[in-house]
Amino acid sequence: MSVKSNHAFVPPLSLLERMALAVYGLLMRLLQPWVRRRHRRRGRAEPGYLQHMEQRFGHYPGLEPSSGWVWVHAVSLGETRAAALLLAALREQVPGLRLLLSHGTATGRAEGAKLLRPGDLQVWQPWDTPAAVQRFLQQFRPALGVLLETEVWPHWVQGCRAHGVPLYLVNARLNPKSLRAAQRLRCLMRPAYAGLSAVLAQTEADAARLRQLGAEPVQVLGNLKFDLEADPAQIERGRRWRAALGGRRVVMLASSREGEEALWLQALRQAQDSPFGPEAPLWLLVPRHPQRFDAVAALLQQAGLSVFRRSQWPEGLDAVAPAAARSAQVWLGDSLGEMHAYYAMADLAWLGGSFLPLGGQNLIEAAACGCPVLMGPHTYNFHDAAEQALHCGAARRLPDMPAALPATRHWLDDAAALQRAREGCAALLQQGQGAAQRSAALLRAAMAPATPGA
Repeated sequence: MSVKSNHAFVPPLSLLERMALAVYGLLMRLLQPWVRRRHRRRGRAEPGYLQHMEQRFGHYPGLEPSSGWVWVHAVSLGETRAAALLLAALREQVPGLRLLLSHGTATGRAEGAKLLRPGDLQVWQPWDTPAAVQRFLQQFRPALGVLLETEVWPHWVQGCRAHGVPLYLVNARLNPKSLRAAQRLRCLMRPAYAGLSAVLAQTEADAARLRQLGAEPVQVLGNLKFDLEADPAQIERGRRWRAALGGRRVVMLASSREGEEALWLQALRQAQDSPFGPEAPLWLLVPRHPQRFDAVAALLQQAGLSVFRRSQWPEGLDAVAPAAARSAQVWLGDSLGEMHAYYAMADLAWLGGSFLPLGGQNLIEAAACGCPVLMGPHTYNFHDAAEQALHCGAARRLPDMPAALPATRHWLDDAAALQRAREGCAALLQQGQGAAQRSAALLRAAMAPATPGA
């Protein structure tokens, strides 16, 4: 199992490609004031965006130039959780690894802080201009770069090639929609994908699409997220919450995206049976993005629903439910880092991002917690995992949210069917595991000459 770097075989950029890269670089420079304003606006809801703003443009006050880092870029929360699985395997194989971890979102950065060890460093990703990338590479001089999933930026790739930094795209995926978009910008994106040292793809279909953009060599190693293990402490916390609520049935709308809560309310209003009657389950809504917590709470309250927010449950008293929690029609999961507890609390989950054309969220995380999933028609970001979940019986696909209501009642009313779905969750996880160790072995071989302890 070996992948060789393709740096020696990448043809030089054509005149058209050089022109496209120059125009792109100029546009990215012109966008910098907008980027600063955007992050300041987001920082009002998520203060993490305001920290170390200058790092986003390749300035690192207080940090001395250094070298020998293994640079891992995980743009947001999902990629950071995948990076955690890779890093656990990589640290086993490479003692003494010096990690430089970069992110693009505050949620990713907060999650990534948990992965740091003494001597590691965490920074914001550099904005993709030649100058910012040049400053980043001169500051840190990585021995190896690892990009998670989809994060291919043209100047990053060209900068790493110029500095002799092997750059790998790991747990790589590319859906048909993204392929079509990249092909429309082929003069810009072909050099970016062709300039990668190697690509470790999730599936054969992903590999085929990545090759169409010029990526070589490409090897299929599977999806890192299948190596996820549920957090035992969180699983126990979710079970305590459920017991404190008197064992109520719980249905979760997991990682919902903007617009899906309104669809959910509309579906429930149109339902023939009361979704909030005495025998109705407790509904648990967990929005995907924390900056939307207050807006979703307001939407639910405007609909006349009694809402309890997770943040209102006193810490350390998991076994004693506040009165408002016991009487609420809807729970709002307004916390970070507790998805496993929410999944453990729920009988089943509706998969956010799949009921609007947004590509779906990570259903593997639900399976790891033994929580079956009802998903909408839009799961192109997790196409193979979704199909495997259907095959194992861990998930069902519905055309829309109104159709998810009778499917929910079926699982809640048929204990044997729900148990079979939970067994399907275990089967789904078992058949996909091993990508983290395989990916780590290839990266270890790539960094062996330069990394202490390898």
